[in-house]
Amino acid sequence: MPSSSRATLVETAPAKVNLTLRVIGRRANGYHTLESLVVFAGAADRLTLVPGGPVSLSVRGPYAAAAGPAADNLVLRAARALAAEIGGLKLGRFTLTKKLPAAAGIGGGSADAAAALRLLARANRIKLQDPRVMRAARAVGADVPVCVDPRPRMMRGIGEILSKPLAVPRFAAVLVNPGVAVATKDVFAALHRSERKRQPAAQARSVPRVREAYLTFLERRANDLEPPAVELAPAVAKVLAALRKSSGCRLARMSGSGATCFGLYSSPRAAATAARRIAAAQPRWWVCASHLG
Repeated sequence: MPSSSRATLVETAPAKVNLTLRVIGRRANGYHTLESLVVFAGAADRLTLVPGGPVSLSVRGPYAAAAGPAADNLVLRAARALAAEIGGLKLGRFTLTKKLPAAAGIGGGSADAAAALRLLARANRIKLQDPRVMRAARAVGADVPVCVDPRPRMMRGIGEILSKPLAVPRFAAVLVNPGVAVATKDVFAALHRSERKRQPAAQARSVPRVREAYLTFLERRANDLEPPAVELAPAVAKVLAALRKSSGCRLARMSGSGATCFGLYSSPRAAATAARRIAAAQPRWWVCASHLG
């Protein structure tokens, strides 16, 4: 029998979905300041760790090839960032099962990195609230901190300012990615070229907990990156149209910088039916019935 120190530890890495995304401004270093309501999906990657020995990573699953070389994976970057913070950190062998499409606007790589930090914290008996964990998260990427403790939050700044966890309604949802690449830098460049005038975003002091009020809250906000992403990748508009015309869809929007879009549905049955019909009509798209909250 393996010792407890060698037992395999498991974490899911849920998809991060930006229900809203306002571009507030741009810093001198080129980073954009944002305000976004972030929730997490039932759809997720899976990451395991066998503690002990040098750090390594193997990647498998339907989107393993799209994740790129293992040596460049954010899981290893997260492990090395935490090791730089904590001397003598116990590392080990990671295995990532990649079920989420890569570079899709749902933070798959960031979620994987955050899952690696959770696993290492567990293996080393470090509290997740330890400031060294969050410093490592920020060192890896702007979207990693919100994924460390994957609960609904308002995210501001470049991702470093996080609200306390929010109690928001859970919605049945469908996530759809048309399989086109949309580079974040290109989306922001298109946003600036368009010179769209955005009203200063009033900070959301509270997010409604009642479903209909919550939907109204979401409808009154937007994803500022959706129009430029549609210009760059017309397939995004096709996805949004498919979601919006499906029965039971209450709201459809693009997440992050794209190209994944989500639809919120009146019931899990409506979401499952919509996912089945969209997948049948577009077999090359990634379609996933899930939940958001």
